[in-house]
Amino acid sequence: MLTISAIPAFSDNYIWCIADTDTGKALIVDPGQAKPVQEHLAKQGLTLDTILVTHHHPDHVGGIKDLVQGNHDCRITGPAESPFKGSTNVVHPGDEVVWRDITFQVMGVPGHTLDHIAYFTDTKINGRPALFCGDTLFVIGCGRLFEGTPSQMLESLKSIRELPGETAIYCAHEYTLSNLRFARSLLPDDSKLEAFDRACKDKRDAGEPTVPSILDEEKQLNPFLRWDDPQVVSAAKRYAAGQGLPADSDSAIFAAIRHGKDNF
Repeated sequence: MLTISAIPAFSDNYIWCIADTDTGKALIVDPGQAKPVQEHLAKQGLTLDTILVTHHHPDHVGGIKDLVQGNHDCRITGPAESPFKGSTNVVHPGDEVVWRDITFQVMGVPGHTLDHIAYFTDTKINGRPALFCGDTLFVIGCGRLFEGTPSQMLESLKSIRELPGETAIYCAHEYTLSNLRFARSLLPDDSKLEAFDRACKDKRDAGEPTVPSILDEEKQLNPFLRWDDPQVVSAAKRYAAGQGLPADSDSAIFAAIRHGKDNF
């Protein structure tokens, strides 16, 4: 049986662990810290044999060296042409990564960084297909554009938006309440956002993560996936007009929303 667990790290990161409980093997996604992973594996009686990397930022790769010390059989899969040079198995968009009974499709999702990739599987884990998207898509948000352009990020999010609606989105940060504050300032009359905000606050008050989210919900709620939604277009155009920004294309609408979040 396959299970997915969130391993909290730093102040707001999630490191993801997929466990094959029949064999005791574990796959880890984006281990920015070693110690919380080591403690989780020991508590669950798991042996690490694969690491997936989405991009090169230290809070996603910083724990790898310690995790693989003395474990030379551990496969480290990460993007080719990346500043992170610790991968033993480099992959490109369109490649497949097989682990146990899971086949991951490697998706190119530049924007947050140029080397950013995501891993999608239609094998149902916890009852759903799964996407491990690092810092590309967050619950009601998306990654800041440190290296890529708005057009690149828009194309990346388009590819995610086309995945099956039931897909569970495993992002790498607990940014949800902050993202909701911005989204509700942009769309103050969106009753679905208001209801989702209450539900997420209840989860955090109970000490529960808001991740994963479900793609169908993100498509209805997340302004960064709604660049062609008339409600979001109108709000983005009002913001763009006040900032002297263009708003004459999907890319410009997306860029205006991202500008709003960056300056919120």
